[in-house]
Amino acid sequence: MRVEVANHPLIAHKLTYLRDKRTDSPTFRRLTEELVTLLAYEATRDVRVEPFAIETPVAATQGIKLSSPKPLIVPILRAGLGMLEGMVRLLPSAEVGFLGMQRNEETLEAITYANRLPDDLSGRQCYVIDPMLATGGTLAMAIRYLVERGADDITAVTLLAAPEGIEAVDRALSDLSVPITLVTGAIDEHLNEQGYIVPGLGDAGDRLYGVV
Repeated sequence: MRVEVANHPLIAHKLTYLRDKRTDSPTFRRLTEELVTLLAYEATRDVRVEPFAIETPVAATQGIKLSSPKPLIVPILRAGLGMLEGMVRLLPSAEVGFLGMQRNEETLEAITYANRLPDDLSGRQCYVIDPMLATGGTLAMAIRYLVERGADDITAVTLLAAPEGIEAVDRALSDLSVPITLVTGAIDEHLNEQGYIVPGLGDAGDRLYGVV
């Protein structure tokens, strides 16, 4: 798995305010959307394109357009929804599928409770979005789920990642032959005993939408 940390002052600036426990939910949602747009710019550097002939007001020329089939954006419910707008702003023609996955707080294992994806993902580039890569169980399961349905290029976009999570995902998916990339805003220090990223930013879902 290729790992890219998006090193940019604006990303670090927005992450600082996302981490701050005084940041309220409306501000947290806005900052997340802005940050994801910046991360999406980095994540889509290798998006597939094809030649496209056009005419400017002056002359005929050739540009590019997104190849078919279009990329698929897959937010992991529920926290991934907070990142969706930032991704579709940059890729408005992409399709969107949904995976409902959550972590068992006792075992720290991921379980799937919802799936709204095309049955056949053959030849599709997929962008999986989830705010936190902590233990890695959820992301690894999601990526394998997509590959089993035919996806042949996966990029995961997260706000933060833990070293343990990166290692776990890399190990869990070592048998897959498709290219997998992680684009993240920062790699933090470690996980605590509860499986939270330190220093992190807390529970992203709760901070986006409130405790339910």
